[in-house]
Amino acid sequence: MNKADLIEIVRETTGATKAASGEAVDAVFEAMAKALKKEGSFTIVGFGTFKVSKRAARKGRNPQTGEAIKIAASKSVRFKASTALKGRL
Repeated sequence: MNKADLIEIVRETTGATKAASGEAVDAVFEAMAKALKKEGSFTIVGFGTFKVSKRAARKGRNPQTGEAIKIAASKSVRFKASTALKGRL
């Protein structure tokens, strides 16, 4: 499933226009991004939790040359499914 499929499902479920459904989906994604940036986590009861994960800087190797390189610290998002979602799968 991709974003267009999700917009179509919202349109069919709510009876709204495709443009309004697209705006609703975009609003949800924007709210999630803001919550992750501000609070570090976002929970949807019965679905799961999205959480910001920090990765420390580390040393690595270029596989082509074998040269040592520095890999910068970074942040990513992790998802943990709720028990209810796991049960539905």
